[in-house]
Amino acid sequence: MTAARHDAVEVIAAKRDGHVLSDSQIDWVVDGFTSGEVADVQMASLAMAIVLNGMEFPEIARWTDAMIRSGERMDFSGLSWPTSDKHSTGGVGDKITLPLAPLVAACGVAVPQLSGRGLGHTGGTLDKLEAIPGWRADLTNEEMLAQLEDVGAVICAAGAGLAPADKKLYALRDVTGTVESIPLIASSIMSKKIAEGTGSLVLDVKVGSGAFMKDLDKARELARTMVALGKAAGVDTRALVTDMSTPLGLTAGNAVEVAESVEVLAGGGPADVVDLTVALAREMLSAAGREDKDPADVLASGGAMDVWRRMIAAQGGDPDAALPTARETTVVTADRDGYVARIDAMAVGLAAWRLGAGRSRPGEAVQATAGVTLHARPGDAVRSGQPLMTLQTETPERFERALAALDGGYDITDAAPSVPESPVLERIV
Repeated sequence: MTAARHDAVEVIAAKRDGHVLSDSQIDWVVDGFTSGEVADVQMASLAMAIVLNGMEFPEIARWTDAMIRSGERMDFSGLSWPTSDKHSTGGVGDKITLPLAPLVAACGVAVPQLSGRGLGHTGGTLDKLEAIPGWRADLTNEEMLAQLEDVGAVICAAGAGLAPADKKLYALRDVTGTVESIPLIASSIMSKKIAEGTGSLVLDVKVGSGAFMKDLDKARELARTMVALGKAAGVDTRALVTDMSTPLGLTAGNAVEVAESVEVLAGGGPADVVDLTVALAREMLSAAGREDKDPADVLASGGAMDVWRRMIAAQGGDPDAALPTARETTVVTADRDGYVARIDAMAVGLAAWRLGAGRSRPGEAVQATAGVTLHARPGDAVRSGQPLMTLQTETPERFERALAALDGGYDITDAAPSVPESPVLERIV
């Protein structure tokens, strides 16, 4: 489709002055930015105008659709399985994709999980899986489809052909202070997920210190916007708003999170990771019309572990290989008797990042062994000198800055705190 002709300055001025952009203005500017006709500086100016003045829902929906149309769309309709996917807005210790994809596949729904890499304090699923010897993230569309049909689950890198306008715009927003806009965040996430072609989608919208959204009302607004965008595009979409004030599970990093995920698949693991994995699995199965199996039972039976092993092996990984461990460690201990009242997710995420688990710029290498392992959770009783967490890295000169990130990042109190039973705060459909 050829968009009507417009002028970049005209579109920027319209949004600067608080007007609603027309469909043809949106189509033209997204197409022009993708092709290079609209300069980066002009799109940056428009993005700032959107940050300041917002967008109405029809604008967001059209913007999302224009970004989808900038590239290819995948099609899973030829599979013998129904499909469902999950997207998390990112957090600390968020390894949920790893046990979730094989669990949902073991229940009869295929999971085409196109994942990304970490940037800053939030970890990347692909970085975690690359800690497994031999595992590869890059698959062709043909390989992905074949694995979905055979195994039922795939976790791999998104191809360059999906929503290229979003990829270009995301890089620009990252360096121009225009990331924090619900219309731009929602359209960025949903353009990729809708282009991916999944039949249904469950969103895990994080809120709290370790999440992008710190405020519950903002997280709720983002979740509602994305659910509405999915439904407008014909994709059965629902969301869970989940707590990210405390790290998920007991690990934040790469290999350490894989190890914890395998514990969950083996029927163990931390309760919060198990609870969220099962809650998301139930939503995915419901959205795909397959509620005949209880994922909690399948997880306990070992069925999901079987799929995990096949999924890892299909992508060149050795599911039996020992995961790498760090050469250098240091332990943070309790300075008094009492109860752990708080462990701040952002502090732990920053520490893991500074240890080498994350990257400052796209393309930087990460350490497979870097990370933080917690030995206590909020609500646990501890004694003075007892280990609270172990920091792991290949480069011990990183410890000083990692420890600085943890300064003030946890509290020990005389009285036992009240601890939420589940990380799930709200369900939005």
